[in-house]
Amino acid sequence: MEKTPATPRPSVMQLAIKEKAALYAAYIPLFAEGGIFVPSQRDYQLGDDVYVLLTLPDDPQRYPVAGRVAWVTPARASGNRVQGIGVRFPKDEKSVQLKVKIEQILGTALGSEKPTQTV
Repeated sequence: MEKTPATPRPSVMQLAIKEKAALYAAYIPLFAEGGIFVPSQRDYQLGDDVYVLLTLPDDPQRYPVAGRVAWVTPARASGNRVQGIGVRFPKDEKSVQLKVKIEQILGTALGSEKPTQTV
């Protein structure tokens, strides 16, 4: 009897965002469900499952996000952008609440023209 190869487990990353400016630079409002940029040296492929433990500014709680890689910023990207991945939040109630919480923290900064790590 042949064994089927095990599905690789999603990698687990921790992302602690300490200040509003860093959250602004990492948040991805472009995704309907919301998303976050996670700096990483690892090579990821689009569609890879990832698990992020996210900490927001002035909030001791860690928010678990079982997301998917929606884009990759490679090493030595143009514009001195940080290597990493854009993680799309899943379509679930927890993600909706997390997106609302992030957008409340950012408030009026969401409409800013300041550059971010994202698109």
